[in-house]
Amino acid sequence: MKENNKLYVVGIGPGQYSKMTMEAQEVLTQCEVIAGYTVYVNLLKECFSDKDYIVTGMTKETERCRLALQSAASGKTTAMVCSGDAGVYGMAGILLEMGEAYPEVEIIVVAGVTAALSGAAVLGAPLGHDFAVISLSDLLTPWEKIEMRLKCAAMSDMAMAIYNPSSKKRKDYLKRACEIIQEYQAEDIVCGFVKNIGREGESYQILSLGELADAQVDMFTTVFVGNSQTRKVGNRMVTPRGYV
Repeated sequence: MKENNKLYVVGIGPGQYSKMTMEAQEVLTQCEVIAGYTVYVNLLKECFSDKDYIVTGMTKETERCRLALQSAASGKTTAMVCSGDAGVYGMAGILLEMGEAYPEVEIIVVAGVTAALSGAAVLGAPLGHDFAVISLSDLLTPWEKIEMRLKCAAMSDMAMAIYNPSSKKRKDYLKRACEIIQEYQAEDIVCGFVKNIGREGESYQILSLGELADAQVDMFTTVFVGNSQTRKVGNRMVTPRGYV
């Protein structure tokens, strides 16, 4: 394996330079080529204007991975960027799988701050105890399986961070999720959501599970559902660990 046949899979957090880990910043500075989804690449171009870019749109993940692997195989140090963490609904898994066909390429995963954590910081401490992370996108996961995961998390009284709560084709999915959770949790448990985490237009709201069912959210929103102990402290959401 050549020393420069490296492909980094980099979690860039929300995308803002100041929100990245120092390791992510260093790797992107050193790389010659940056590959990624259009939205995430556009967040980086101002800070890394001297790089070559490989850009593909939504649903072109396999093509993006192939082009990044080919770039690294040609001897160019390459980074595949993902929002949040590369291993949480990111590209690390598929790159490692596809990388078997490119044994000359060394794939290195660089951790980032996923939306569950950066969004939780905005709200306060909604994930102070055991929690589940569940995506409502049924593009790659059948809704029946998502429904079962929601039921199990609610039944076990775990707090939840919910990704991809709504889209143009899935306008009622959050409402459906709330109805499932209400089978096991009270309507007044404390919940919250954060829009545009770490980006322009960031905002948040704390509300009840009953109110959450009718909230207006989108793909750039991360939703937090508390457990039976979660409470509102001032204008923050806190799930206590039990220290006091």
